[in-house]
Parts: sequence; structure tokens; C-alpha cells
Amino acid sequence: MQQGGAPAGGGERPSVEARITAAKADVARRLRYVRHHHPEGPFTLAGLAERAGVSKRTLSQAESADGSNLTLETLLKVSDSLGIPRAAYFLDEQVFRQVNKELAGDGPAEESAVRVDQLSRMLNDILDTAARARYALRDLPADGNAPDGGA
Repeated sequence: MQQGGAPAGGGERPSVEARITAAKADVARRLRYVRHHHPEGPFTLAGLAERAGVSKRTLSQAESADGSNLTLETLLKVSDSLGIPRAAYFLDEQVFRQVNKELAGDGPAEESAVRVDQLSRMLNDILDTAARARYALRDLPADGNAPDGGA
């Protein structure tokens, strides 16, 4: 290891400060994106701040070029207010893309709706069949003997 924790052999790892700056820029970009492209939006800063229960100033700073030191509490409030169940939405590009597809109706949420619809139809078919069977069986004698007195 070299000074600053960088691996030996030229594989320079970005400094913690550089990684923090990059993470803040990513959070700012993702926050702006979801504010403008959410299915229930677009939201103004004030509108999203009110919805999330955070200050407009906090969101404004989070979207600025410099970013701010957002708390996890703020990120969770914003994601929860927008129906985003994964806090990693603001921190991980893969989760960001996946959730955006789901919000647009192109992902697992849509597939789940199809499965629920299919299951609902199957259950209705089962109930209809059971009702027809009950109706057909009510005409049979209770003791199991044939109506003509036997054969």
C-alpha cells in the first residue's frame, strides 16, 4: 500500500473526498431526475419538500452542484414519500435504473400486477366451478340411493 491507502502498482484509488464529491453529484442528479420524472410529478422543490416532510432548503442544497451532507433520514423520507421502497435508489446506479423502470410500468411491478390478475381469474373460475357443482349435487338424494329405488 502506498500513502493514502492507494494500492501499490499504479492502481490509484480515488480519495475519500473525491468519492464523497462523486456520491453527492450522483444523489443530486438522481433527486432532480425523480423530482421531474416521477409518475405523480413533476414536483417543485417546495412540493416535494412538503410531501416528504423536509425543508425546501435541504432539497435545494441536495440538488446543487456542491451537494450537501444529506442525512439518511432525509433520503429515506424523500424515497418513502415517492413510493420508492429501496433507499439505495439514490446511491446505486443499478437500483436507480431498476426502480425507474418499475415506476414507468416496465418492470417487476407490472409483472406482479399480471400475476395477480391471472391468480384472480383462476380463483374466480374455481369459485364458479364449485358453485355449479353445489347446484348439481343438491338434486342428489341425501342417502346416496338412486331416485328410482335402485337397480
